[in-house]
Parts: sequence; structure tokens; C-alpha cells
Amino acid sequence: MRSGAIHRRIAAGLAVLTTSGLLALAAPAQEAEAAALCPGRKVRTLPFSTGSVLVYKRGGYVCAVTVARKQGVKRKMAVSVRARGGRPVVDEGQFAYHAGPVTVHAGRRCVWVTGQVAGDSVSSGWILC
Repeated sequence: MRSGAIHRRIAAGLAVLTTSGLLALAAPAQEAEAAALCPGRKVRTLPFSTGSVLVYKRGGYVCAVTVARKQGVKRKMAVSVRARGGRPVVDEGQFAYHAGPVTVHAGRRCVWVTGQVAGDSVSSGWILC
């Protein structure tokens, strides 16, 4: 193999590694921010095209935060958590980074979590039963 071809392959490989490394750094930063807002351990991530909902549980409490994929621009965002048999706790409005946190006492009941960023949304169905 010629020297030029080897250098091109190495450069292409480095470009792929750099890009994947940058993408890997963005997600943990968002998760670290959400972890600081919600106590407990992360039990679910509900991704969708414009963001994701991170769900945490501690004791009988469930906490959720909707995090925008592209942060820094205000847009309509929402997050809600509803324990079975109860009313949903909702945070919605124009936010640049995240909606929430919202927390409910679920005990051992199932919860329904929803999130929205700029018109796209996700709904969990009954989870954590």
C-alpha cells in the first residue's frame, strides 16, 4: 500500500473517532445536568427526535426531566409524571435547556411519563410497575 493511501485511511479513522467522541461527550453532559435536578438512580431514558426524557427513582418517588437535543434556544417544552390513580404533575413553557424536574410519590404504583420539545413528543405508557 502506498504511503498516501495509508495517511488517508488514518486521517479518515481519526475523523470518525473524533466525531464519535464529541457525540459521546454531549449526552453525558445532559444526563449529568438532569441527575443534579432529580435525586435517585436513572431507571429510564425515553428518547425522541428533538430530545429525551430522563426518569429517576428514589424510594417511592419518581422524578423526570425533559432535555432538549439542541440546547440554548428557547422553545416549547414539557414534562409530566402521573402515578396510576393520581393526577399528572406537569411543567411546561418556553425553555432553553430542560423542562422539569417534576416529582410524584408513586409508592409501588405504575407511572406514565411524557415529554415534549418543539412539537415532537414521547409517551411511556405505564412503566415501573
